[in-house]
Amino acid sequence: MLPPPIIRPAAHADISAITAIYAHAVKHGTATFEIEPPDEREMADRFHALTEGCFPYMAAERNGAVLGYAYAGPYRTRIAYRYTLENSIYVAPGCRRQGVGRALMEVLIQEAGARGFRQMVAVIGDSAQVASIALHRAAGFKMAGTLTAVGFKFNRWLDTVLMQRPLGEGAEP
Repeated sequence: MLPPPIIRPAAHADISAITAIYAHAVKHGTATFEIEPPDEREMADRFHALTEGCFPYMAAERNGAVLGYAYAGPYRTRIAYRYTLENSIYVAPGCRRQGVGRALMEVLIQEAGARGFRQMVAVIGDSAQVASIALHRAAGFKMAGTLTAVGFKFNRWLDTVLMQRPLGEGAEP
């Protein structure tokens, strides 16, 4: 049995591994609707924009290897949405179904709540992402709706599943 992953704040040194994990998701999956994987410079820019904005960005590692990463960023840019986050979790292909995503999700939710955010929204690419939907449900997310055929990738139309969970005090004043 594998030891549980260590979940820690992601660092600039993780960008190469993060870029590789995301590139695989772009090229082979529907969790993201990007078509071309961004390079390390673009991934570093995205990382720094989030971490400099005080948004949580976590990495999972075991024996010094990055197994996955998760972050939460602005759900929308208008000021009224400032307490609502959108989350993203990506796990390396050989590390799935080992509790990495669940461990990342738990810490991401804790970190976001501790920073004063009140709601987290999951925008799950492709309604066939059963494992992602189950992971979010197990973490307390509720189904908010499905946008049908809003993305086109791999020569097929894809849905987007929206899920939501409160953080901290949620909607309480």
